[in-house]
Amino acid sequence: MSKVIASKSGSESRILSVGSYRPKRLVPNSEIVDRIESSDEWIQQRTGIESRRFADDSESVLDMATWAVEDALAKAKLAISDIDTLIVATVTFPFQMPSAATAILQRLGHPTAAAFDINAACAGFSYGISMAHDFIKAGTSKTVLVVGAEKISDFTDPDDRATAFIFADGAGAVVIGQSREAGIGPVEWGSDADNRDAIQMNPSWIEVRDVETQLTKAGSKWPNISQEGQKVYRWAVFSMSKAAVKALEAAGLTVNDIAAFIPHQANMRIIETMAKEMGMPDSVVIADDVRVNGNTSAASIPLAMDVLLDQHPELHGKLALLIGYGAGLVYAGQVVELPPKP
Repeated sequence: MSKVIASKSGSESRILSVGSYRPKRLVPNSEIVDRIESSDEWIQQRTGIESRRFADDSESVLDMATWAVEDALAKAKLAISDIDTLIVATVTFPFQMPSAATAILQRLGHPTAAAFDINAACAGFSYGISMAHDFIKAGTSKTVLVVGAEKISDFTDPDDRATAFIFADGAGAVVIGQSREAGIGPVEWGSDADNRDAIQMNPSWIEVRDVETQLTKAGSKWPNISQEGQKVYRWAVFSMSKAAVKALEAAGLTVNDIAAFIPHQANMRIIETMAKEMGMPDSVVIADDVRVNGNTSAASIPLAMDVLLDQHPELHGKLALLIGYGAGLVYAGQVVELPPKP
């Protein structure tokens, strides 16, 4: 008999579908290495990344988010009018306000639903899953769209040896609805705010402190992502496996009860070390989308989920452990029942 997620009182929720959009342009390491004086071997040894996808000028982060939403709605056999709440996790929508979420609703012809963006960097999608689950349990919402969408190529310095080969573009979305049985487990989340500066998105090309001067001199150039790679790596390796185990415990499960592990697609060395630290059995299918498609920040978990279900259709309806982590330093993880076959 299959294990189920432990349920508390109140309404429950589950993922009804997952949709995605990936840019067509696949960029191998060979296109990047010369500018950063590196090599394909060096990149693969440290991250496992072989290639990544970059959107072209005709594909905005809003375009990709909208296309992922349409894919998720089609698979759930729902219309945008069936959605009462839309949550978009992103750090690359180039406006403080109004939100990407309201722009998506406007584009799709449903301008009255609740809609907002969240910024929890690479953990944003898992934060959104937890919020959607809580909204449904509380009766605030009935059907929620959670989107992770990034166009990080706009915010990456192609000459930065620490980041140029890591990040990529894409969008993923899930529809979450009401359920009689628990399909989403309790969240395990938190932060290490003392080290929040380990990953930043600052206008580092201008060495001035005055914000107005930065905006004047910057013109149309976006700020670039920077990170202290070793600090982030150590934090992820030594802390995230513990957080993931707590998420399993909160759901009343162990690693032996899950069928898939879908962590944030940051680095294969991190993913493999986490799995080892947790004692992940060979029966668990581990997402490795980062190898081909790079690190898409808030979009990485739904993108990895969609491709994993395509490659392993037997995982539909099975339990998966999710964990996102990134700038802040923040993290969030939960066990979910993967959506049924469309």
